[in-house]
Amino acid sequence: MLIIQPIGGLCNRMRAINSARMLAEKRQEKLTVIWFVNPELGCPFEKIFEPTDAFKVINIYSKWNIKKLWYQITAFLFGIFLNNESIRSHKGNGTLEESFASSLGPYVYIATEEHFYPCHDYSSFIPSAEVQEKINSKQKELGGHAVGVHIRRTDNMPAIGKSSTQSFIESMNQEIAHNPDTMFYLATDDFSEEEALRERFPGRIISNQQRDLSRDSVAGIQDAMVDLYCLASTRKIIGSFFSSFTDIAADMRQIPKVIAGEKRVSEGTSV
Repeated sequence: MLIIQPIGGLCNRMRAINSARMLAEKRQEKLTVIWFVNPELGCPFEKIFEPTDAFKVINIYSKWNIKKLWYQITAFLFGIFLNNESIRSHKGNGTLEESFASSLGPYVYIATEEHFYPCHDYSSFIPSAEVQEKINSKQKELGGHAVGVHIRRTDNMPAIGKSSTQSFIESMNQEIAHNPDTMFYLATDDFSEEEALRERFPGRIISNQQRDLSRDSVAGIQDAMVDLYCLASTRKIIGSFFSSFTDIAADMRQIPKVIAGEKRVSEGTSV
């Protein structure tokens, strides 16, 4: 039995679930997902995704949830419990060492935000009908030459330090020089950044302007989903350093990304 408790925000959870799904397929067993509705992500799974046959989802609302505790205690006593630290200590080239993955017993509980097993197929994550309607509305505005821009601020100090506003402006100017018809889909957790870019690039910025930036509410997570899937609908992404949101948006459709403040361009993502 393989159980994954993905931790962190939306994209950290998606990549952890995807890794566990691939591991479960190799083990020829069904994956169980413990989806913790908490301040980091205050939304049940079914409010943002359609039901899937790829794994079973159990929403919980407390770390003292009886079913979760039973699974964990069983893993400690009769199986293996893996957290971020143990996952990282057994990773080579970005994923679990094959010898370690093969040695895992019949009962495994993993609580992590890590990408730990190869998988770039996100087809099991289908937006709920309510979220998809919002995505469709925004996608109609993109046109054929849209570039995604993801500016991460608030508490992400690596992104703030490495990916400055000026570096985004320089990358966006390069896109316009390459194609004067370029429009930008902007996803950011800082409204002041959006205001500055709208002034700098009048008529070129598309965004979910009425978005809720909270992460402890259904509305906030649904709006994050709109941003993620709209970024993934562009032809290229200019993203933030050390951001899983940037990485997953590119990885979902295997589109090119450039990290603002860096000089390299990569196809897809490195997660």
